Amino acid sequence: MIGDRMTHDPQSLVPRAVDDAPSTGEAWSKNPGMPPAPEKFVETCEALLGAGDGMAGLKLILETIAVHQQEWQLSMAGASLVLRFTTRYDIVEILLRNVIRLQPDKVPAQAFLAHLQIVRGDLGGGCASFARMMATYPEHKAEIGEFISMSLLEVGYPAEALEVLKSLFKDGDETASLLNNAGCALERLNRSTEALPWYEKALRRESGRKAIIFGYACTLIKAGQFERGWPVYFGRELQIGRQQEWLRAMPRLRPEVDVAGKRILLFQEQGLGDTLQFIRHASTLAARGARVDISVPQPLIRLLRHSFPDMTVLEPGVISETGAYDYVSPIPDLPYITGMRTVHDIPAAVPYLSEVPSDRERMGALLPSGRPRIGLVWAGERRHRSEFALADMRRSISFNDMAGAILPADAIFVNLQFGAPREELKAWTGQMIYDPMGDVRDLADTAALMRGLDLIISVDTSPVHLAGALGCPVWLISRWDACWRWGDEGTGSPWYPTMRVFRSNQRSFQPVLEEVAKALRLWIDMRPA
Repeated sequence: MIGDRMTHDPQSLVPRAVDDAPSTGEAWSKNPGMPPAPEKFVETCEALLGAGDGMAGLKLILETIAVHQQEWQLSMAGASLVLRFTTRYDIVEILLRNVIRLQPDKVPAQAFLAHLQIVRGDLGGGCASFARMMATYPEHKAEIGEFISMSLLEVGYPAEALEVLKSLFKDGDETASLLNNAGCALERLNRSTEALPWYEKALRRESGRKAIIFGYACTLIKAGQFERGWPVYFGRELQIGRQQEWLRAMPRLRPEVDVAGKRILLFQEQGLGDTLQFIRHASTLAARGARVDISVPQPLIRLLRHSFPDMTVLEPGVISETGAYDYVSPIPDLPYITGMRTVHDIPAAVPYLSEVPSDRERMGALLPSGRPRIGLVWAGERRHRSEFALADMRRSISFNDMAGAILPADAIFVNLQFGAPREELKAWTGQMIYDPMGDVRDLADTAALMRGLDLIISVDTSPVHLAGALGCPVWLISRWDACWRWGDEGTGSPWYPTMRVFRSNQRSFQPVLEEVAKALRLWIDMRPA
């Protein structure tokens, strides 16, 4: 959850008076004398980028602006879109510098450049740039403050963001974005109940702003106020790619619907972890008489087919007959749909996922003999959208940091890390780490591996949900601005009875890793011989 994912809507940064826009994006790059209307340009590029067609969106932005370099509004809108949907900070900087070439005193362009300095790692330089802006443009203090607080929140400095916001409020500066960012800062400081009034005040100013609504919903849930939070969360802006766009036109399942005899399609709308956490509620719909189909990405297909044999599990690409379903539902809606009001309403059946027996035998043969066996995951999935990439930086650690803290130890360690971070193992020269992940095809294989382990230690990413759903002992290393699903405090989780939560209390993971290492040595010593 981002403070205010984009404190400025790209469409609000450009005037609305440019007429005679060409009807297609292709024409924009072929008619130097006919620039597109900025709002049409944003709408077209946003549709491509939002649907996951990043290359086509970037190509259209760059080709259009190359022909219309004197139209600062297009460069400003293009920079906002590229920054929102990608991590191509190099492109963003080029577009912003074109804006400043044409409009030297354009405050949002200067503020975005300072934001780029901070997200690229130059915190001091970015803050100095913001300070110069405050001195040069005192009449824009609130607007610049929105950018400063957003930037600090994005890179994991909520306490510092809150101090900036307090100073602005003391001077009488209050905007919906500033109020929202104060709520986000408090939520990330695990003071969610204190954050709620700030979100509510922001919503009184701008009741329909999706970013504020989403932050408010997540904070309600993090504070344990499920009965209030889930209905607000239901109103979020859905993350649906081009392949699933047709789902928007389908009737969306609501809590008041009698599902008996109805055919319902559940579909993945956010990450794998969200699906693994909330798919447990599908059994409630089936128990109420619904005919349930589940649409998920390929890595989940075999796992869910085995775990929910009475439901039909499909890949998104094979669903074409929209009229075949009475209702559709994003999987993260399910707690709301099934009536979860308190933690006592979470379905108690754990495990609710299970490994394929033949996979367990095959994957078990890859594990070394001896006990205890401990699986390790140190990083989340590498993401390409800026807000998600920055969130991943806050939750992930390096293998060297994890291994350096907990190794050596009298145990057998097994890699469960997938993707690019797995490459970090190649440079490791310490205690042996067994790595069977080259033989893993999907999450069913990962589940089978986990069943052969005695403990999984992981940062906040999808394997921690898989381990919890399987009922495996799992230790979560949570970042200090903990995700809403883990609440503000506590060493356990009502979602996963076999989970132990280790909470970082500062930006550095080193202290919490030392806590994990100490607990691990005790855990090993206490195991029966």
